[in-house]
Amino acid sequence: MSDNATIFLVDDNDAVRHAVRLFLECRNFNVREFASAESLLESIRDGDSGVLVVDVRMNGMSGLELQNKLNTRHIDLPIIFITGHGNIQDSVSALKAGARDFIEKPFENDVLLESINQALQEEASRKEMRAVKTSLTRRFESLTPREREVMQYIAEGISNKHLAELLGVSSRTIEVHRSRIMAKMGANSLPELVRMALSINLIEPHQP
Repeated sequence: MSDNATIFLVDDNDAVRHAVRLFLECRNFNVREFASAESLLESIRDGDSGVLVVDVRMNGMSGLELQNKLNTRHIDLPIIFITGHGNIQDSVSALKAGARDFIEKPFENDVLLESINQALQEEASRKEMRAVKTSLTRRFESLTPREREVMQYIAEGISNKHLAELLGVSSRTIEVHRSRIMAKMGANSLPELVRMALSINLIEPHQP
C-alpha cells in the first residue's frame, strides 16, 4: 500500500542505508535517506508524513535520542527502529516512547516491508479519526452555549422531562433545542449523537 509514501531512512552505515533504499524504491516508496540523526532533524518539518526507519546506535545522536527530540517537537510519525545491537532495555524504551516496531539486523526485507505497511495503515486510520474529530468539534462549536449544555445532558442520558426541570424550561423548549442540535451536528439518531459526544470528549465513557 505504498502509494509513493515517504520513508525517512536514518542509518550511518552507507551499505545498509543504500540497500534498504533500493529495496523500498523498488516497492514504489519515496525514500529520503540520512546518514545521521542530526541531518534528519535539520530537514524534517512539521506536517511531513510517512514512516521513520531509524538505526538505534549511530555516531553522534542515537536513534532513541532522535525519537525524544521528535517527540519534543511534536512531530508524530510512526518510527520503526532497526539495530544490530538491540537489547531489551532499548526496545522497551523505544516502544514506551511510541515506536511502532523494533527490528534486529540482519532482517529479511519482507519483515521490514510488512512493518512499514502496517505503520502506514495505522497512521491512515489515525489521520481519518483526527479529521472526523476536527469536523465534529467545529460542528459542536457552531452550537449556542445553551445548545452545548443541552447536548451534554442529552448525551449523558438525561430525559427531556428531567432536563426541562433541571434548566427551568418547558419540555417543548428542550425538544426544540434537541432538534436543532441533531441538525447542526448531523446526527440521525440519539446513539449517533452520543458517539459524537464521546469522540470530542464532551462526556466520559461509562466504566464497567
